[in-house]
Parts: sequence; C-alpha cells; structure tokens
Amino acid sequence: MLFALLAMAGAEADEALVRRFKRGDQTAFSTLVTRYQDRVYSQCLRWMGDPRIAEEVSQDIFLAVYRALPRFRGEARFSTWIFRITVNHCKNRRLYRKRRHTDRHDTIHPDPRDEDRPVRQIPDQGPGTERGVEQSEASEILHEALAALEESQRTIILLRDIQDLSYDEIAQILDLPKGTVKSRLHRARGELARVVSRNLGTSDVFD
Repeated sequence: MLFALLAMAGAEADEALVRRFKRGDQTAFSTLVTRYQDRVYSQCLRWMGDPRIAEEVSQDIFLAVYRALPRFRGEARFSTWIFRITVNHCKNRRLYRKRRHTDRHDTIHPDPRDEDRPVRQIPDQGPGTERGVEQSEASEILHEALAALEESQRTIILLRDIQDLSYDEIAQILDLPKGTVKSRLHRARGELARVVSRNLGTSDVFD
C-alpha cells in the first residue's frame, strides 16, 4: 500500500514539474532528467550493449523529450511517455547500426577511428579474476540471448523484467491490450530460456 502511494506521489510530482517547465522553469526539466536518467540509460544499455553508445542514445532521448515536452498533454503518465520515446530511439539506433554493419565483420582489434564500433572486451587472465570472468560470461550469454530474440519479444522483456514497469504501463507504451502484454511476455520468457539453454554448452551445465 505504501509503495503504491509513493508511486502515485511520484506521478503527481512529474505532472507538477511538467507544468512548471511549460511556464518557463528550466530547473523543472533538470529535476526530471535527474529522476529518470539512470533508468533511461539502463534501458539503452540493455538495447545497445555498449556503454558509450547507450550514453549517446540517452542524451538524444532527453533532447527529444526537451523539444517535445511543451506539446505533452498528459494523456499518459510522464514515465510511460518517456519510456515510449526511449523504446523508439533504441529501435531506430539498433536499425541504423544493423544497416551500417551489414556485410561487415568485427575483428577482435577494431579500427579505433570507428566511433560506432561495438566494444570488445578480453577477460584478464591474471589471478583472482575467475569470478569476474564468470559474471562477464553470464552477462554476455544473456545479452546474446536477448539480441537473438525478435524485436517485440526483446522489448517486452526489457520493459517488464529489466525496468520493472507494470503491465498497464507496458500496454500504454506498446499500444497493446493488457492481456496481450501478458501473453507476449510469457512467450518471450519461454523463448529467452530456450535460447539461453541452446547457448550453454555441456561443460557449462555440469561444471
């Protein structure tokens, strides 16, 4: 009950900040950025898989929010609206990168002049790094599994299981009935589990 009341208070505070911004209070926008920047960046990082590119996309998103906020009518919660913008920007950036890297092969030592290259990390083989390597490998397996999903499946998992948005919020962001969100999420989780299992070798299972 307390969590629900806090969530409602947060939503009201967002609306008040939007009204202040529309009256010319620039500090209100700074407060909104501070409130949402970590969640937006986290979403971008899961989509892009590269901290530097995720940072760039996050900045683009807040610039788009700043430009569009005067036209925001409050028909949805501000949080729902900003995550809809986030999803759209991430989709567009992934599509751009996919087109750019078509017919391209990424080497283990990419050209440092290529500013849009994916990050390649080589694990340290020194002592005391085994746990870090295992965590890195687990994260890589999950990232590759998410990347292998269809766009709609990846989107719904990121919104629900990573951002912990409610079914109602996801339904508004994706413009889907709530029941459809639940059924798609169930199928997406099942597919993610199958992809992860397929990517795990026998040694991973029995070690």
